[in-house]
Amino acid sequence: MHVLVLGAGQLARMMSLAGAPLNIKITAYDVGSESVVHPLTQMSGGDDLESAIRQADVITAEFEHIPLDILAICEKSGKFLPSTEAIKAGGDRRIEKKLLDGAGVKNAKYFVIQNQDDFKQAIEHVGVPMVLKSALGGYDGKGQWRLKDVGQADAIWSEMAECIAASDNQAIVAEEFVPFGREVSLVGARGKDGSVAVYPLAENVHTNGVLSLSTAIDDKGLQEQAKQMFTAVADSLEYVGVLALEFFDVDGTLLVNEIAPRVHNSGHWTQQGSETCQFENHLRAICHLPLGSTRLIRETTMINILGEDTIPEAVMAMEGCHIHWYGKEKRPGRKMGHINVCSDDQQGLQSKLCELAKVLDKGAFPALHEFADRS
Repeated sequence: MHVLVLGAGQLARMMSLAGAPLNIKITAYDVGSESVVHPLTQMSGGDDLESAIRQADVITAEFEHIPLDILAICEKSGKFLPSTEAIKAGGDRRIEKKLLDGAGVKNAKYFVIQNQDDFKQAIEHVGVPMVLKSALGGYDGKGQWRLKDVGQADAIWSEMAECIAASDNQAIVAEEFVPFGREVSLVGARGKDGSVAVYPLAENVHTNGVLSLSTAIDDKGLQEQAKQMFTAVADSLEYVGVLALEFFDVDGTLLVNEIAPRVHNSGHWTQQGSETCQFENHLRAICHLPLGSTRLIRETTMINILGEDTIPEAVMAMEGCHIHWYGKEKRPGRKMGHINVCSDDQQGLQSKLCELAKVLDKGAFPALHEFADRS
C-alpha cells in the first residue's frame, strides 16, 4: 500500500514511522516547495504531484491549510481521504462553525465579521469580552485578538482590517469568551465502514497559544460527552481517518473550540501510552484496515519541545522518557520535537514530571515547571 501525504512536516514523518511495520509506504508532497520528498530524509523523489498521485493508492493530509487547487486535483483522483469538505472545515472557521451547528454539537456563540459594521453587530450579538479569530490561516494562537472592553474596539478593528485585506476571502469570527475550567481534546478514528475508536481524553496546557503539555485523563462523564460529539461530527462528514476535537470544559459541560481533520499534537502521547498510536490508526482507517485498539496501556504526558534543538542527556537516562525529534532547523517557538513521559500510575507520572523539571530549562519549559511548583 502506498500513501501520499499532503505536507512534509513532522506529522508525515511520524506517519511514515508508523506505517513501516504495516508495509505501508509513505511519500510526502511539500506544498511550499511543490516537490515530492521522502518524509524522513526530505530527499526529493524526482516526481511531480500528478505523477505522485498516479502512483499512490491513497492520498491524505497532515495539515488543513492546503491550496484549493491542490485539493481539487487530489479530490478528482478519487483517492483523497478524509475529504476536501473535512479539510476545508478544519482550515476555515466559518465552515467549521456551520459544520458544528449542523451536527448539533455545542460550541461558543459566534458572529462572522467582514467589515466594521459587522464588528459592531458582533459586539451586540456576542457580547464583551469576546475572542476574535481569523477565519483562514490562524494556528498556534496566531491571527487572534481579545476584546475585553468596547473602548478597545477601534484599535483592534485597525489590526483586523489589515488581516482581512491581506488575503482573498478572509474574515474574522467573533466568539463569546468562555470562562472554562480547562482545555481538553479527543482524538479518534473513523473507518470507511463507520466504525469509531476514540482515545482517552487529554488535558492540555498552552503557553502563549501553543500546546505545552498534554496528559491522558480518566473522566468517564466527559469521555462519553466527547465521544458523542466526535461521532456526530465524524458521521456528518462521513469521515475516514483520525480526527481531533478540542473542547472547553465548563463545569463538566463540553463546548467544541476547534476541530482538526488530521492526526493532532495533543494525540502524540498515544505513541507510548496507547495500544495503537494515532498515526497507525489514521493509516489503518484510510487504507481500509481494521482500526487498532485505543486502550490506555500506561499513564502518559506529552511535553512539546519548542525552539530548542538539544536537551540534556539526563532526560534520555530517565526511565519512562521517550524523545521524538522532528529533524527541523532551530527557530524560536518552533515545534522541534516532543517528550513522552510514562509511568504505571498517576503518582509515578507526577513524580517523573517533577524530576524532569529539575533538568529542563524553566524558560524553555514553563508549563512543566509550573506543574512541578504546584506538586
